[in-house]
Amino acid sequence: MKFLKDILKNNYKWIILFICVVVFLEILEDLFEIEMLKIDIITYEVVIKNIRNSFLTAFFKFITFLGSQYTILFITLLSFIFIKNKKVPIAILTNSIIITVLNILLKNIVDRPRPQGYRIIEETGYSFPSGHSMISMAFYGLILYIIFTNCKNKKIRNTLCVFFIVLIFLIGFSRIYLGVHYASDVLGGFLISISYLILFTTFTKPIFKLDNIKEEN
Repeated sequence: MKFLKDILKNNYKWIILFICVVVFLEILEDLFEIEMLKIDIITYEVVIKNIRNSFLTAFFKFITFLGSQYTILFITLLSFIFIKNKKVPIAILTNSIIITVLNILLKNIVDRPRPQGYRIIEETGYSFPSGHSMISMAFYGLILYIIFTNCKNKKIRNTLCVFFIVLIFLIGFSRIYLGVHYASDVLGGFLISISYLILFTTFTKPIFKLDNIKEEN
């Protein structure tokens, strides 16, 4: 039992990566066979018929803006101003560029049309995987990783980590709520982005040890 625990402890991130890739490929295989998955039908039934109202529409329009290229570019520019070690904002920018290119490639390979008839906002391009979900998970997930790695104050660290986790999933849900993505688009975007982020942070780990983001307990 101890041997198994040690394996899980030492290799947990690779296990997570493997699971994410397998589930992503399962979703992809199903999409090539049918247009809408059960999760898409159920989610749209719940969201469109039972959740939508004027307050939530305004709220999720704001949330989806937090996952837009404009917000992410703005935060990236701020990182160049406030982070002393310039390798970090360069890595943040590189991360955003890589995940954006990966999303474009996947969208064009899968070639899935966006949902019709439920849109609150207009979007162009293909549907799978969700760009907002992929990019938000990679971008805010990297910020979360930087905070978790460097912030020594547990209360601040845990509060910020919870905030960014909730934000990431709200951005993903906003795309379903606004009618521009299926649930499987969002789930697929999250899964492939988590897998990518594990690899990215593994290879760039030394860069994110920041002396200027330390807090005392």
